[in-house]
Amino acid sequence: MPRTFDVFARFGLSLQIVKTALAASVSWLVATSVLGSDYPYFAPLASILTVQVTVADSVDKATQRIIGIIGGVAVSLLIGHWLSINSFSIFLVILIGMGFSKALRMNPQIVSQVAVSSFLVLAFGMREEGYAIERVVETVVGSVVAVLINALIIPQNAIPEVEQSIIALGEQGTKTLRFLAAQLRQTEKGQLVGRQETDALIAATERSIKSLQLAEQSLKYNPFLTNKRTRLSRLSIGVKRLEHITTQIRGIRRGIADLNSAQIFATDLQDTAALQQAMEATAACIYQFSLIMVGPPEKYRPDLLQSINEAKLLQNECLHTLRNINSNRTLRDVGSILTDLSRILAEAAR
Repeated sequence: MPRTFDVFARFGLSLQIVKTALAASVSWLVATSVLGSDYPYFAPLASILTVQVTVADSVDKATQRIIGIIGGVAVSLLIGHWLSINSFSIFLVILIGMGFSKALRMNPQIVSQVAVSSFLVLAFGMREEGYAIERVVETVVGSVVAVLINALIIPQNAIPEVEQSIIALGEQGTKTLRFLAAQLRQTEKGQLVGRQETDALIAATERSIKSLQLAEQSLKYNPFLTNKRTRLSRLSIGVKRLEHITTQIRGIRRGIADLNSAQIFATDLQDTAALQQAMEATAACIYQFSLIMVGPPEKYRPDLLQSINEAKLLQNECLHTLRNINSNRTLRDVGSILTDLSRILAEAAR
């Protein structure tokens, strides 16, 4: 089924568009057959505005829409009671209706529709008895239909996007730390080593966080995806730990930049082989950690534990090389890098 919708999506017919059209038609059918409305325009209009990417967003838009129509109807009835329809009353009802919805921080689309609702109720509500109440009921019907259709028909499952973003973040983390390890011998004073690579890592982290937030929204108010919540909780832990790892890598980049700017590698720390090996071994653990968070843990855990143990040994060996350093500044900066490497392993091992 998803592949079928992918084919239609190439022609602009996305699943959300199909749901919107279906919700509008069903709303019209319910309003005419059940409510007996002769001109149930508000029902499909509410459906069109309510269908969103996630069920949670649809519930939010439905709530705003219903509040907006009630406010618009109240304003129109109040003004219509004292003023007949003319240019001044139209100006006044739209001004107050849009101002009311804007004050409630509603969606810009809803603000415009409140103005439309206020005008229509002012124009026809005074002529037909019960017109205003019928419009409110139609709006509620259209909103409810839209929410139900969005939840029942192929509800969005954004978990695969989260999994892909975690793998991509793990790959970028490993790539960035390996790049920084290769730049330890970069001795050009003042050069900001690894800034571009670190920025790419930060961007990958932000994408992963956004995909997680979207997945959480897709499960909210959706009873048909409750079994996915346990899975999402595990993925959430992975995203948070990788975010912490990103922070440590940024600290490592700053430490290397400080050492390069002072030309430490050309004076106090000419032998960087041990530090490079420790960084490269730690980098390998990041991607393996992303695999264990997405894939079956029993499949990837042995390799991750082995890599963590190897990285710890290399980090400990690197500590012995610090005995030959006489500069307190160099000891501080290199020690900071080793501390960040140790924290990366701690995140991957938890």
